[in-house]
Amino acid sequence: MAIVSTKAIVLSTIKYGDTSLIVRCFTLKEGLKTYLIKGVLSAKKRKLKPAYFQPLTQLHIIANHNNKGTLNSIKEVHVIRPYKYIYTNVFKQTMVLFLSEIVNSSIQEEEENEPLYYYIESALNWLDAHDEISNFHLLFLLNFTRFLGFYPDLSEVDKEGFSLMEGYFVGSTSEKEVISGGDLVQFKKLLGINFDMINTVLFNKKERQQVLRIIIRYFELHLDGFKNPKSLGVLETVFS
Repeated sequence: MAIVSTKAIVLSTIKYGDTSLIVRCFTLKEGLKTYLIKGVLSAKKRKLKPAYFQPLTQLHIIANHNNKGTLNSIKEVHVIRPYKYIYTNVFKQTMVLFLSEIVNSSIQEEEENEPLYYYIESALNWLDAHDEISNFHLLFLLNFTRFLGFYPDLSEVDKEGFSLMEGYFVGSTSEKEVISGGDLVQFKKLLGINFDMINTVLFNKKERQQVLRIIIRYFELHLDGFKNPKSLGVLETVFS
C-alpha cells in the first residue's frame, strides 16, 4: 500500500450499502483508480462530503493505493476548482453527466496519462467559462480520440467517404461503416479545430444529433466494451 497525493477527476459514483460510495476517478499520477468512501452518506458530520464526488469534479486527494484488483481509500480531499456554472446551468450539467459516462466507459488503463488528464481538465475549465456550448460535447469527444489512439487520419481529407471502421478517408462510399454526403460534410466541420473555434461551427438540431450518433458509433467500433451512454436521451431532450 502506498499513500499518494494527486489530482483526480471523478468519473462515476455508485451507492454502496446504505451510507457508502464507490467512486471511480481518473488520477493524474496513476491513471484510473476506484475508491470505497465509507460512511459518506451517513448523517454524521464527516470530512468527506458526497458533493465532492459529482461527475467530472476536479479534486486533489491524498489516498491509500492498494495492489491492483482491490478498492482504494481516500484520506483527504478538496475541490481544486469549484465550478461556477457547470452544476447550476442545466445545459452544462446535462452535458457533463453525458461526457462523464463516455469518459468512464472509454478509459480502461490503470496507468498515468498526463496529456489526457490535462486535456480533460482544460476542456472542463473551458466549458465552465463559456456560454456558446451547444457543440462542446461533439468537439470534446472527437478531440478525445487523439488520446485514445483513433483520431481521424486527415491525410486524404478530400476523398468522398470516411471509414468509421478504419479511421481514414476513402474513395468508395459503398462499404460498411462509411459516411458520405451530408453526414460527411457535417462531420468534417469539427476536424482540426479547438474549443475557441467552436462558435464558428453551425449545426441545426437534427445535424447535431446525427453528428453525435456518428461519433458514438466511431467510439463503439474502436473501443472494446464501450457502452452506449444512458444519458444520451436526456441530452437530446435538453438540447432540443
